[in-house]
Amino acid sequence: MISPDVRLYRAQDYPRMPWRNGGGTTQEVACNAGGSSSAFTWRLSIADVAQDGGFSAFSGLQRVITVLEGAGIALTVDGHAQAPLRARQAYAFSGDARVDCRLLDGPIRDFNLIYSPRHYHARLQWIGGARDWTFHSAASTVLLLNAGDTLSVRRDGQSLPAPARYDCLHVDNAAGSGGLAEYRLESATALDACLIELQPRQG
Repeated sequence: MISPDVRLYRAQDYPRMPWRNGGGTTQEVACNAGGSSSAFTWRLSIADVAQDGGFSAFSGLQRVITVLEGAGIALTVDGHAQAPLRARQAYAFSGDARVDCRLLDGPIRDFNLIYSPRHYHARLQWIGGARDWTFHSAASTVLLLNAGDTLSVRRDGQSLPAPARYDCLHVDNAAGSGGLAEYRLESATALDACLIELQPRQG
């Protein structure tokens, strides 16, 4: 039996919403319990970017962006040009920053983590290459966005729902009373998944 702290979000069910600056749309993947598209302490989203332009502001929040599909983007942050951002590379910046985006070679799809650094410590990393991978985490929230073939996931030996392409697995209170939970990921082809770990700040 799967515990109630485990949820699987299907890509086909992600709601689509306009950007805050009106320049495009975003699909919301997941956000904190009780949160909404206009008020949250963390959120995951996927956006399709078809033209150059500015990013929406998220005052007081931290952003991490990574390219899912396409050649990549070049960002200018508060007037400073950044190195080109290509697939599976992550870039973190303040939601208060003024950000302009230039497409390197045609449209892209990107994946975003936006969170409150006052409320959470956060880590985002891509898992790829091998067909199986094991990691341990004590984070209170673990999220896996699968960008490859259907993924088999076990936590402490227990099978969890299998995310297909662009589905997201969400596990709360993953390590119980503070211990490490063991995760094992397996795929018929090379793994291609983004792991996000969120831990509430104390005090």
